[in-house]
Amino acid sequence: MHIHLSNASDKPIYEQITIQLKEAILANKLHAGDALPSIRALAKDLKISVMTTKRAYADLERDGFIETVAGKGSFVTERNQDFLREELLRQVEDHLQKAVRLAKTAGLFNEEVQDLVTLMLEEDH
Repeated sequence: MHIHLSNASDKPIYEQITIQLKEAILANKLHAGDALPSIRALAKDLKISVMTTKRAYADLERDGFIETVAGKGSFVTERNQDFLREELLRQVEDHLQKAVRLAKTAGLFNEEVQDLVTLMLEEDH
């Protein structure tokens, strides 16, 4: 699993790590039981502070994506399908909110936005 950090991002480094690991878990690139690199190893690989990776892992654990076993490391947790769906729905809502704001800024009418979404959904099939 490769994590890409950007100094140009408006998100702090720990949040970039958290987001990318969540996305990998939700996309089944990381599976239940998979071991994550140790906090120190990840910090060394990314050339960042151990405190930064510790914060990312703490957020992932708080949100139920990973669990840490003392002396053994951090592992992807078994995911409840309803929870997965809810997390993905939350992400879709976030993206749609941004798209709606942008559409309003562009002066698009509701029908135009709805037609655009319908067209995009049809193209995906």
